[in-house]
Formats: sequence, structure tokens, C-alpha cells
Amino acid sequence: MANLPAPNLPTPWLTIVGIGEDGPAGLSNVARAALENAQHIYGAARHFQLIGNTKAAQHPWPSPFKAGIEALGKRRGSPVVVLATGDPQWFGIGATLSRHIPAEEMLCLPHSSAFSLASAKLGWGLQEVDCLSVHGRPLDALRAALYPGGKLLLLTANGESPAQIADLLVDEGYGRSRLTVLEHLGGPKENLHSDLAEHFTANVADLNIVAVELEAGAFTPCYGRTPGLPDTAFNHDGKLTKQETRAVTLAKLRPLPGQTLWDVGAGCGSIAIEWLRAAPRTIAYALEPDTTRRARALANAAALGVPQLHLLEARAPEGLDALPEPDAIFIGGGLTAPQMIETCSARLKPSGRLVANAVTLEGEAILLSAYQKYGGELSRLAVSRASPVGTLTGWRPLMTVTQWNWTKQ
Repeated sequence: MANLPAPNLPTPWLTIVGIGEDGPAGLSNVARAALENAQHIYGAARHFQLIGNTKAAQHPWPSPFKAGIEALGKRRGSPVVVLATGDPQWFGIGATLSRHIPAEEMLCLPHSSAFSLASAKLGWGLQEVDCLSVHGRPLDALRAALYPGGKLLLLTANGESPAQIADLLVDEGYGRSRLTVLEHLGGPKENLHSDLAEHFTANVADLNIVAVELEAGAFTPCYGRTPGLPDTAFNHDGKLTKQETRAVTLAKLRPLPGQTLWDVGAGCGSIAIEWLRAAPRTIAYALEPDTTRRARALANAAALGVPQLHLLEARAPEGLDALPEPDAIFIGGGLTAPQMIETCSARLKPSGRLVANAVTLEGEAILLSAYQKYGGELSRLAVSRASPVGTLTGWRPLMTVTQWNWTKQ
């Protein structure tokens, strides 16, 4: 949606008021004055229950949500209040509205976030905790946040979320983790449930936050964010960039927060998946025309905690036309398709990185030509792994990989 037009307004017309379970009693004088002077108030049903009757017209958010933002824009120039739970800028509506309304037209008055209230209740240092949301987001994303000894605070969708989180922890080998559910924090209905994930059966209120003290089982595989996961972490049919080559490839692609990757010829999705795991807010578009391989890639993405992978049934280079310009491109398949290198290099953003791997002589010839035309670096990666030879041990070489690495100036 395009930004709403902004007339000249001397003062903010929109006030975003964070409210807690303590209702109006927990609001500042400025927030109370904003509610008193508002002509229109937007919020969820539970927000209106907290504040009671008002002089201003009360507008529950419609579905779809974007219709509410459009209606809000038509109030521009009138005093309007938007109610939010806790801190509006932390997984809240404040961040959403900031994408449509200029900051100088808004006044944001945050309340204590659920994260702050939970850490205070538990005695946890908030700087030592991973704060995540599974409200309106795939629960599978939690899988990427698991590591032995970690602490998590999770905003949830409803009263069913804690049991779903417990099931996921058990599934991942973290069944001995301590799960604490904090209900209606900061209000008269505040309550707490605590148990190991493998034993968790409590019925909880819809408004809750979940705290997790992670404890891995003795045989739980623990995967870090550094690229180069074991090959066994992926379900594949052999079309897989092997661990050692994958680590080198990701090092050349250099994942940075918020940047976008094209993974051309994705196979089981290993490069795109590790790109998404390596840095926050990254985006990956993976092209794979084979139906079976796409299914494997989607399953791998969910299992490794990055269900946000955009997996497209398309061939390159024609399948790239509608994609947003990337910060990095990996070509692992389809290298011999006409104009592949030319199309990718043209669409790459300035300072973007292009890495292409080849294992055939035909692909190697294309990379040599690209190196001669564009420059960059041309390398050969040779890896051997020890394996049994009868009763003894010998080296078995993997296929040699020719790699071209180029940064667009």
C-alpha cells in the first residue's frame, strides 16, 4: 500500500497509546489527555473493555486489517487515538502504522512491553534473552532459535500456543526445557503456570507470554547460525551443495541483515536456508522447477526454522523477471541456460555479490568466460573425506567445484 498523502499539519494528529492490563490507571497524564480529547479511537475489543465508555467514537479494527489503515488515513487532521498492547513499536501496531504514516504526524506513548514485564517477574536480564513472536507468524520459525542453555520470551497467538510450543520443543529434542506461561501480566488476573515441556498440559488464558529455559537432550542435534550445516541436516536426493563448499559459498555471498538472495536452481534449498538462518530479516527467493525437490526444500526450510523461504516453480533466467532486485545471487543450477550470467549480473544491485558453482566442463567454461568478461575471482574447491576401504581407511574425493565470485561495482 502506498503512503497516505500528508498535508501540512503543525502537530501530530495520531496518538498511539500503549495500554496494559492495569487499564487507564497505568496510563500517563499525556495518554489520558489524548483519550479525553480524541474524536475517534481505534483498537481491539479487549482494549475497549479496558478503557470503558468514551466520548470518542470507538472503531474495532476491521478485516482485512489494511481497510482499517485506509479508514484511519481519512481521519487525518482530526485527533485520533490508536490503542495497542504494551509497547506499540515492539511486534506491535506502531511499527505497522509507521510504514504508512509519517513519523512527524504520530505521537507514540508506549506502556511496559510484555517482554519487560515477564523478565521483571522472572528475574531475567532482558539483554540475555531472545525475544520473539509467534503471533501471526509460523511456529516453525521457533526451531531456528533453539540452542542449549538459551532463554526465550515468546509472544503468543492465544491459549493454544503454549501447548503447541511445548510439542515443538519435544519434537526438537528439548523436552526437558522449562516452560513458564505468564497470563494477564500487570493486571488483577495475573497468573503463572510452569512445567517441563514434555509434561506441559495446563489450560491457559488467551492473553499470555511464554518463557522458555532451553535444555537439550543428550542426542539432540544442535545447529548454530554459522553457515556449513552437516549434509545430514537436509533431506535431499544428492542435489545438494556439500557442507564444505556450502560454507565457502555462504562466506562469499556474505549474508547481511535485511538483504535479499536469489537462489537459482535451489535443489533441496540448502543455500537459501542457510542464508536465512545466518542474519536477521533476510529474504530468499529460490527457483526450482522440479516438484519433488521443491517439496523437500519446503520441508527443510520448516525443519530448520526458516519457513519464510519464497520457493518458486520456475526456471531461470525467465523466472527472475518478476522478482525484486537482489543483494546477492547464487547460481547452483541452470548455469548453461542462455543469458543466465548476463541476466543475473544486470539485475544485481550495486555492491551485490554473485557466486556461481559448476561441476561440469560446460559449466566451468561459462564461468571462465564470465571471469574474463567481468573479473572477480575464480577458484577450484577440492574436498576429500575419509571413509573405510575394507578394514582400513582411505580418502574419497568429492566432485571438484569451480566457483566464480564477483562483486558488482
